[in-house]
Amino acid sequence: MNYKPIIIVAGEPNSIFFELFFKVINKKIKSPIILIASKKLILNQAKVLKKKITFNIINELDLISGKNDLKKINLVDVDFEQKRAFSKITTRSNKYISSCFDIALKLLKNNISNKLINGPISKKTFLKNKFNGITEYLAKKTNTTRFAMIIYNEDLSVCPLTTHLPIKFVTKKINKLEIINKVKLINKFWKKRFNKKIKIGITGLNPHCESINKFNEDKEIIFPTIKNLKKLKYNIDGPFPADTVFLKNNRKKFDLIIGMYHDQVLAPVKTLFEYNAINLTIGLPFIRVSPDHGPNESMLGKNRSNYLSLLNSIKFLDF
Repeated sequence: MNYKPIIIVAGEPNSIFFELFFKVINKKIKSPIILIASKKLILNQAKVLKKKITFNIINELDLISGKNDLKKINLVDVDFEQKRAFSKITTRSNKYISSCFDIALKLLKNNISNKLINGPISKKTFLKNKFNGITEYLAKKTNTTRFAMIIYNEDLSVCPLTTHLPIKFVTKKINKLEIINKVKLINKFWKKRFNKKIKIGITGLNPHCESINKFNEDKEIIFPTIKNLKKLKYNIDGPFPADTVFLKNNRKKFDLIIGMYHDQVLAPVKTLFEYNAINLTIGLPFIRVSPDHGPNESMLGKNRSNYLSLLNSIKFLDF
């Protein structure tokens, strides 16, 4: 059986990504890996971390023309100059990260693969407040208008209706169409990827789904939208108070819970699963996955970081 390669953009040079990568490359992975990163950086960090790695150097143009025979680990070398193996995160790496993404998107567009993983990226320095997150960055790059960010675990997944958005802007983004589009996208993806009809729970916005304001989003927007989706035969229920829906006997009723804002659903799911979850973007022309954590500067070079989320990211795309 031929497995399409997994394209991996290493992301922020000064992150724990390569430490994690060195820990997972000897695991049982069937798909070839196309790593897009700096050869010099990899070798420098491997030396500091006392790890050995071998890879097959490949050229993006040869990949597109079909000239390369892929090995287990293949590297598209992207130039990045840094004297030390690890340094502080600055905007100096922005051009390098952008080039890595551009190469990856070119390979994906040319059907070299339909699977993308990106390593941790500093939103503050790389995105410069132009995008809420990498989900939105890739959506813009691929002219995608309908997409969803999911934190996935096989027991329970979550999807924030709004992603990395300040709380004061959340209510302006909650509307019937946004809820409907997210539910349809998620339902379609689950049918295609897992061959099953997904069971979805939806939280309310306000505490206990109640509001002292005259306008109650739970009553006026969320509840009627769920009612209409039920009529269309979607397996969906809510709105549920966010402080109780994640209790054991409540959450086991669902495959996925949609929340109204980022921390409303990410905080409980990370508490439940810690590193045993991945960040998944659906709706793009390809499947995009990333480990569910950031660069973690405080752990650079210490060789003590947990690799489980990266391993689960690779396993999710190893088909």
